[in-house]
Amino acid sequence: MGPALARRGDLGCPEARLIVLASTSPQRSAILRQLGIPFEVVAPAYDEAPDGDPVEHAAGKARSVGGAGRPVLGVDTVVRCGGVQLGKPFGELDARRMLEALSGTTHQVVSGLCLLGEGWEELRVETTHVRFRELASGDIDRYLASGEWERRAGAYAIQGLGASLVERIEGDYLNVVGLPGSLLVGLLAARFPGEYGFG
Repeated sequence: MGPALARRGDLGCPEARLIVLASTSPQRSAILRQLGIPFEVVAPAYDEAPDGDPVEHAAGKARSVGGAGRPVLGVDTVVRCGGVQLGKPFGELDARRMLEALSGTTHQVVSGLCLLGEGWEELRVETTHVRFRELASGDIDRYLASGEWERRAGAYAIQGLGASLVERIEGDYLNVVGLPGSLLVGLLAARFPGEYGFG
């Protein structure tokens, strides 16, 4: 078994139905609750390489924890703009640089997803296109002052004040928040028809 279980979002369901979420991201936990998917959180014992592949990272996270017979979910999300991968900013100056690069452009939010069971593994990728409006320096100053950019790939959070930076999106909104919900629901419906309420 992997590291100690950290939190539960079991919605009162039997232990056997819980999915093990190999992530401590509060956004991913919130999405699973929103979708009505029962889960437990286990902190992954996996070190992400900077500029790494999100599918590889998702698989590494999932494989680093034990499911004890339950499915394990690993997810990794990155932002790509003009062929450059934007990770989590190192500080406010780095965040400003990222926001200036995203201003008035369309970028891609790419998530790797790994759903892992005993004797099987599903690896998938989901891409959502996000267009930022043209940002004035005051827009960037206001967003940086909020602190919301900290520990966020691409230096913004669309589910918060970061929504004010966005002009439009094409694709799965939840993917931009941090977990491709539609993709996960489809995999659960195919692998476990009816067990999680899908399919």
